[in-house]
Amino acid sequence: MGVAGSGKTTVAGLLAERLGVPLAEADEFHPAANIAKMRSGVPLTDEDRWPWLAAIADWIAERGHDIGGIVTCSALKRSYRDLLAADARVFFVHLTGSRDLLAHRMRGRSGHFMPVSLLDSQLADLQPLTDGEPGIELDIAAPPDHLAEAAARATAEFEGDQP
Repeated sequence: MGVAGSGKTTVAGLLAERLGVPLAEADEFHPAANIAKMRSGVPLTDEDRWPWLAAIADWIAERGHDIGGIVTCSALKRSYRDLLAADARVFFVHLTGSRDLLAHRMRGRSGHFMPVSLLDSQLADLQPLTDGEPGIELDIAAPPDHLAEAAARATAEFEGDQP
């Protein structure tokens, strides 16, 4: 989880490969209207996000206990994460970084629909993980392979705590 430019896709790909589980990119769950809205620089509302989040929650539920999986998702608000974490196996890896670093990364990528102009709206909506949520916060200043390794360790510990 994390705002645009935090490296969700990169770290998730490395983590999924390391764990040998399927990977889903949350952007693929967005309806065309959401993508068009963001591409035009208009932030999504909660009403825009609920069907998207429900589709991601369905993907999580379909993985079952035997398959597992990694899915990228901004998961900006606690209420969004509550929907996604209805499955007790969900563990969040929150990728965090400075606004300057995030904006720099966003400006450096090509072909993505999310403009830098929406970064501030995402940061304004972001509610960091709280003590009651299963997850870990990682600083994106570290290299992606280090972040994936830290995430793998944290998820292994979390899985070990599960009944």
